[in-house]
Amino acid sequence: MLRRRTLLGLGVAAGALVAGGGLTASAYRRAMAQARTRISPERSTLVASRFGDLEYAEAGTGTPFLMVHGTGGGFDQGLAFAAPLVRAGYRVIAPSRFGYLRSAFPDDPSSANQADAFADLLDALGIDRIAIAGGSAGALSAMQFAIRHPDRCAALLPIVPASYAPDRPPARPWSPFQQSVAESVLRSDFLFWAAIVTMRETMIETLLATDAAVYEAASAPEKARADEILRGILPVSARADGLLNDARLSGNPAPMDLQKVLAPTLAISVEDDRFLTADAARHIAASVPGARLVTYPSGGHIWLGHDRELFGEIDMFLKGIGYA
Repeated sequence: MLRRRTLLGLGVAAGALVAGGGLTASAYRRAMAQARTRISPERSTLVASRFGDLEYAEAGTGTPFLMVHGTGGGFDQGLAFAAPLVRAGYRVIAPSRFGYLRSAFPDDPSSANQADAFADLLDALGIDRIAIAGGSAGALSAMQFAIRHPDRCAALLPIVPASYAPDRPPARPWSPFQQSVAESVLRSDFLFWAAIVTMRETMIETLLATDAAVYEAASAPEKARADEILRGILPVSARADGLLNDARLSGNPAPMDLQKVLAPTLAISVEDDRFLTADAARHIAASVPGARLVTYPSGGHIWLGHDRELFGEIDMFLKGIGYA
């Protein structure tokens, strides 16, 4: 999540851009028009769940696959992440989690309740069992789905999971000041856009938890993917409740009873992820009976340089267990 220094820097960035006048306004309007097109209601569907409306979108045909987005996402991020699986012949179903885009934000937006909402989505779609992947904070509800609905989980795939690891140092909670600034920033599309424009390296290192040197060494397509992940958080105001909830849930995530996971499990992470998710992936692999672990030495939280390889591993794993 955003650090205090980053949050304060957003105000400076915004002030500098305001001084730019008309050119800044024009660029901001273009960026927001593209963002609104990306999340247009015509691209997604609402279904009723026990917690209110749940938004989702689909792409592809074939074996169903539930792709749960990470922090700052929504159905659009889920579809973008799982595009390699669409090309491999899967029917990718990408929901927006609680507080993201058009999905409801219930009184108790816990990962367990989100998992139950996924079950309601499967009911609406007439799907009995499905493989589920969760990226970053999305891994929390994917793991809860495997625990709470074992008869409906065909496979569990936590990707850079922002989940519990026993030896990881706890994150310091935000002060009231930091909480106030974070809420202001995350409800301001202009401030967030200003940061992307003027503080890209800082945003890559903090929000995407990826070393700037790793980004600079990446191929042009992988740099473009990183840039699109940042731009894809706009409009951040439509994702603010979900972002703040993710900060609460994944800042110091609670342990889960992973022994209850019955589904074949593949945990994937990257050793230099600044969010230390490799520790969590190792804990999952050690705790879930029969689980497999794949880690890459570098690539940060967005696995730069390994996108094709990562989804190839998932495809091979699902074929190996007879699901695909």
